[in-house]
Amino acid sequence: MKLTGSERSQIMTHSDIRAMTIECTKVNGINLAQGVCDLDIPPLVVNEAKKAIDEGWNTYTRFDGLPVLREAIAKKVRAYNRLEADVEKNIICSEGTTGAMFATCMALLNPGDEVIVPAPYYQYHVFTVQMCGGKPVTPKLGPPPAWKFDADAIQESITKKTKAIIINTPSNPSGKVYSLAELKALRDICVDNDLFCFTDEIYEYFVYDGLKHVSPASLEGMAERTMTISGYSKSFSITGWRVGYVHCHEKWKNTIGYVNDLINVCTPTPFQIAVAKGIEQLPESYYSGICDEYAGKRKMMLDACKDAGLHAYKPEGSYYVLADVSMVPGKTAKDKAMHILKKTGVGAVPATAFFPDSSGDAMVRFCFAKRDPVLKEACERLRKLNV
Repeated sequence: MKLTGSERSQIMTHSDIRAMTIECTKVNGINLAQGVCDLDIPPLVVNEAKKAIDEGWNTYTRFDGLPVLREAIAKKVRAYNRLEADVEKNIICSEGTTGAMFATCMALLNPGDEVIVPAPYYQYHVFTVQMCGGKPVTPKLGPPPAWKFDADAIQESITKKTKAIIINTPSNPSGKVYSLAELKALRDICVDNDLFCFTDEIYEYFVYDGLKHVSPASLEGMAERTMTISGYSKSFSITGWRVGYVHCHEKWKNTIGYVNDLINVCTPTPFQIAVAKGIEQLPESYYSGICDEYAGKRKMMLDACKDAGLHAYKPEGSYYVLADVSMVPGKTAKDKAMHILKKTGVGAVPATAFFPDSSGDAMVRFCFAKRDPVLKEACERLRKLNV
């Protein structure tokens, strides 16, 4: 499939997440639509960024990132994700996970390739596949709240044109954390059908209720075919710094890296230094502490939804809540999200952004990655909905 410029422009409509952010701004509302965590950045990371700028780390870096950052990431993925990692062979730093996913898809997909993206999905994953000339195929996961990985539905979606599967664990928007059993089923499908697996693991540190994050690439048979994509936008609360990475088998390193160079040139240099220092020096207690903090915010959000008369699905990870808003006035999820915004001043995303069909018509997504005073105010406003 050859895309023309006009076809690309049709694909790249404004995401529903961005659109609701604009609507929320118009009424000076509290934006729980966009996943912009506004928690404090670790002081160490802030100070190291300033220091790096003052020391002159302000020019281009190598296409795959500074050695100090690649070494820090390699050490991290060996210890936390249980992956083999060589600084020169397996790590590419990119402009956030979005840049990393785009470079990966551009490098490894051919026009007309089909990519399975289970729904509910992150809308940018679908857009990325489309912009690369691929065709997203979107079988649905099981019903909430488990959102079970349906191996049969995935297998039925595979054709001769299928090239890859994209999963997000922990998930945006559902908060689903893929279990080991589900990941083994995913592994079997990928191996049996010789598929790539692109994994977005940006929320890997936000997993609740004793569950564990497992990287698909750590399973037997997956290391060569899996592109593990993550970053520090969420865990360090630096969404605007754009520091992400791809971990992959060495045979794909340069292919992805050269595309990354063409699209992004390099990750912002002083921020590479700062993030490297954060990875190296922040203790394990930092990550467990921020996870506990988000668990508390999750409870605030769930309690507010209940009091408002909404049935919210308890997320296992990430920092989003999908809520059933079928009782809210409006024909569509967008109508319902706009009603909530107008009545309470709280912005939410219509869940149709995360499904290929009408499955999201009765749901919206709230983001609870806000400072406690802001989140408390949003929750009090939301209670006024009282449906």
